[in-house]
Amino acid sequence: MRILMHSIYFPPEVGGLETHVATLCKALMKRGHDVTVVTSHSIKSAPKFEVYDGIKVHRVFCPKKSTLGWTVTSIAAIPKVYSLSKDIDILHAHTFPSIVPCAPPAKLRKIPFVATIHTSHFLRLAKKAFWRKVLKFLLKKPDIILAPSKEIKDVCVDIAPNIKAYSLINAVDIDRFKPTKPVIDRINNEKIIIVPRRLFEKNGVEYAIRALPLVREKVSAHLYLIGDGPLREKLIRLANELGITDFVHFLGAKPNKEMPGYLSSADVVVIPSLIEATSVAALEAMACERVVVASNVGGLPEIVTEKTGKLAQPGDPADLAEKIVEVLLMPDELKAKLGKNAREMVVKNWSTDSLAEQVEKIYLEAIKKVRSR
Repeated sequence: MRILMHSIYFPPEVGGLETHVATLCKALMKRGHDVTVVTSHSIKSAPKFEVYDGIKVHRVFCPKKSTLGWTVTSIAAIPKVYSLSKDIDILHAHTFPSIVPCAPPAKLRKIPFVATIHTSHFLRLAKKAFWRKVLKFLLKKPDIILAPSKEIKDVCVDIAPNIKAYSLINAVDIDRFKPTKPVIDRINNEKIIIVPRRLFEKNGVEYAIRALPLVREKVSAHLYLIGDGPLREKLIRLANELGITDFVHFLGAKPNKEMPGYLSSADVVVIPSLIEATSVAALEAMACERVVVASNVGGLPEIVTEKTGKLAQPGDPADLAEKIVEVLLMPDELKAKLGKNAREMVVKNWSTDSLAEQVEKIYLEAIKKVRSR
């Protein structure tokens, strides 16, 4: 198949959406498909066109990373998506703003059209009356809607009841993400807690920092934050106020290819989100045989179970600390068992090959649906 995708962001941008789209593209190419991506020129040093791991990538104007910026770049992408859609078999939009540039060629050229509704940002907007009307209009455009969690799928169907929608959890490159040599040097033999989260409010990193003093009352540990964002300075001040500056390490954003080494350094990986679709970072940690402590919110309970980790109440540093301590004090044999369970679950259910096979079937269903019309 000739597949044309639109995604607001794509590598070298760092994040769950970007990683998912790139990983899916490579898995589909491995199955013999031709894949082209249109994305935003959000990083000015990135070329306007390049071949990224065999994927043809076109970048269009993006003023800034914001709701307004997403709107502008989606509109700016319409000519590019239309020009590239002449001889393709499938259009695939990633995130709801991506429906905007894909809908016109899908309708005018009768191209089968699939959209994946990523991100917890969608869940926030879905609670607002104005945005529900906008989202209903957009969700009715694709032939099939995909969602990375049951929660998002259910919200999509609630907004637009007659759409065809499936829940399809994101995937991990299990060849890249596997146990490997740690890259973080242990300080005074203390435990290592890793939070692979961008520093945005919805990711709940504040609560991991607030939990650390409670953890350290029982276990000597250091907290490593991998990711960047607008809350960095605020979180640095918080660590200082709590008197734990020496034990909180802000490592900034790291390229996806370096993450296995960081995750493999952890005694526990923490995903303290306040709102979440499905965390690619959690799946990557599980693929590296790490025990994950995650918030009991959104799609996280679909992937983190008692056989692989612990769930904590979102926004509750005391409960989060309790669950982290439980993992840190586990016998090594039990922790290793949970880690192996975690990787086995990812390999069985959420590998890129498995995802690509499922997406391929959905593409064929969309093609059949359009032809029947």
